[in-house]
Amino acid sequence: MMTILRRELLAILRSPRSAAGLVAVALLCAVIVVARWPGAGVADLSGGAARGVFTLFAWGLLACVLLLAPAFAAPSIVRERIRGTLLLLLNSPLSSPAIYAGKFFAVLAFVALVLSASLPAAAGCLALGGVDPWRQVGVLYGVLLLVAAECVAIGLLASLRAASTDGAIRATFAAVFALVFVTLGPRFLTQGQPGPVALAADWLRRLSPLPVVMEITGRGGAGGVGLAETGSAVPPFFLAGGLLCVGLAIATLRQLNHRIFDRSRDAGRITDDQSLAVRSARRLFFLVDPQRRSATIPRWLNPVMVKEFRTRRFGRLHWLLRLAAGCAVVSLALTLAATTGTVAWGVEMIGGLLVLLQVALVVLIAPSLASGLVAAEREWGGWNLLRMTTLSGLRIGVGKLGSVVWTTLLVLAATLPGYLMMVVIKPTMASQVTLALVSVLLAMAVTIAVAAAVGSFFSSTTAATVTVSLVLLAAYLLPLGVWAFRDDPFGHRFVETALMATPLAAALAAIRMPGFTGYDLVPGAWWVAGTVIVAALTIFALRLRRLLLPE
Repeated sequence: MMTILRRELLAILRSPRSAAGLVAVALLCAVIVVARWPGAGVADLSGGAARGVFTLFAWGLLACVLLLAPAFAAPSIVRERIRGTLLLLLNSPLSSPAIYAGKFFAVLAFVALVLSASLPAAAGCLALGGVDPWRQVGVLYGVLLLVAAECVAIGLLASLRAASTDGAIRATFAAVFALVFVTLGPRFLTQGQPGPVALAADWLRRLSPLPVVMEITGRGGAGGVGLAETGSAVPPFFLAGGLLCVGLAIATLRQLNHRIFDRSRDAGRITDDQSLAVRSARRLFFLVDPQRRSATIPRWLNPVMVKEFRTRRFGRLHWLLRLAAGCAVVSLALTLAATTGTVAWGVEMIGGLLVLLQVALVVLIAPSLASGLVAAEREWGGWNLLRMTTLSGLRIGVGKLGSVVWTTLLVLAATLPGYLMMVVIKPTMASQVTLALVSVLLAMAVTIAVAAAVGSFFSSTTAATVTVSLVLLAAYLLPLGVWAFRDDPFGHRFVETALMATPLAAALAAIRMPGFTGYDLVPGAWWVAGTVIVAALTIFALRLRRLLLPE
């Protein structure tokens, strides 16, 4: 195990991304403390200022762990398989548990090193007073280490199952997002109800670190909404998190053997070669049949866009239709919740959840597709083939961006039935829904443009995907983090200015979700989004022009 641990840890530490992560965490934590440090000999004897600083420090550190741990764990195994070294490892005297433990603890050791860079800022929080060194700071670091262990375990399992590094990163971040946010959803729907379903939902939300950090920072109970929560959320979180790590480790070890190289692929059958009865039945069940022969590309259609759809797995329509069907079911289920047992939430709250669902889908899907538009071609040698064609840079750029735009629009369109039901329930919300949809479309455009522009600077798909994911998650989460601490320590004007930076906040304010009704973000946030879109597309166009020039 120590051999793998040493090799993996040295490889991580030699990466420029690890050095950037360490410096960024240290600077972020230092800025949080220094910005609120009392000056001119004035101190807050009540400890309110210190608790506010500690709250910002805790949430900032949690965001860093959730961004860094999956990014370094996800490529770990799939990169070995692509390079051909995983088979050598499995044929070595090292056992599968030793290989897994070495990779697991290497990433966990790097995360611990990142957390150690925040210790001076933690000491500053303690020096301000009002913060318990063991019950708050000590427990916080224990929670963060367990969150990191969960992210690493998820990343290693996704890396084992994925066929490419960007696919592993995409699956890992999606699973981490579900762990942090989606696990809280069933509890909101079943809170206060008896029965095994409510009990299962209660234990499911124990997997999320959000209620625990809220309890540590004194910002709430154990994740309840509207009802008093009894007991601490910390012991159940450690129990549930530990069981999750063990379960993921067992699932990974069961597959970490020579059999992963013997996966058989279904040869498939062409629908056009089957009988008339089979073809007629498939026409009844499939709007678009993925087993038909691909038709020729017409002259009016961009060939680069068609090429993108046909060469990536996620671009195939049967995968998109499955995802769209799932999104439609979720949106209708949320709307149904507004008319049944959860009517006390209000239609505005359900509308806000639909907006969050849409933007979450955009942030999860669009970056993984747009970040590799140029990087994947350069990494696998396809860019030189594009340069030798007669296609102009404008046609190449429009085709690549169009493949991402149409894919994302299809997913967003699947959530529209929920909005339609909201308007039927409350017709006065038609204007609010319209403004919210415009804001969501702008969020989609911003995400795709920024992902394409940032990804065009890389020649590796993995580096492009990780960087774009970090940039976009920070761009969406930082304004919402400022909003979470409105009135203490941030004032109304500062929060409104910060929310102008993201169209997500504009959509939530337009739909009048509770907590956002006091902020006037439309059309100011639209102008900011438009400026970002124009700037990002300009950078993307300049990069395409530069890359298409002869070497």
